[in-house]
Amino acid sequence: MDGEKGSEISIIVSDVMEYLFCPRFIYFIYCLDLPQHEEKRYKVLKGRELHETREKVNKGYIRKKLHCVRKENSVYLSSSKYHLRGIADEVLFLDDGTAAPLDYKFAKYEENVFQTHKYQSALYGIMIKETYGVEVNRGFICYARSNYKVKEIAFKERDFERGVAMVDEILDIIQKGFYPKGTGYKARCVDCCYRRVCMR
Repeated sequence: MDGEKGSEISIIVSDVMEYLFCPRFIYFIYCLDLPQHEEKRYKVLKGRELHETREKVNKGYIRKKLHCVRKENSVYLSSSKYHLRGIADEVLFLDDGTAAPLDYKFAKYEENVFQTHKYQSALYGIMIKETYGVEVNRGFICYARSNYKVKEIAFKERDFERGVAMVDEILDIIQKGFYPKGTGYKARCVDCCYRRVCMR
């Protein structure tokens, strides 16, 4: 994973989720400075509410079933090497000496972990490893709309490599200002906040 760039620009982990949804989101947000008006989106509002509630109610809870011995909440993480930053909901320190990110989602578990959730978790894992100097080989997602079901993601080296590659692709869009290809899933365009300005 080289991740080296000659710029002081850094992106937030959620930008990778936007990029996976459609690469043009990055162009509209960073190159054209067009806001998404997230405050109008139901899931975004419910997600923020979930995080606020979690911080009040779940602050001291240690997940023994996950072999957690201690945790830190709402941890700001950054990596100058990979030009990345973000706030992990929880960093879990496990009894085998490794650490893992745990992220809360206002979503249902649909038998598979979404790619967006997987790569978001892997990127937090990269920053946890860099920040704390511990191995990270798994992450956890807690699905609020499935009775707070927790699913483990076992990371492979290629997951970290693909995450870093996407960060580099996002930085290229921002730095070079080129207009990327849109998503191949046309159904995503129907409710897209940029559909009126997107040239398909």
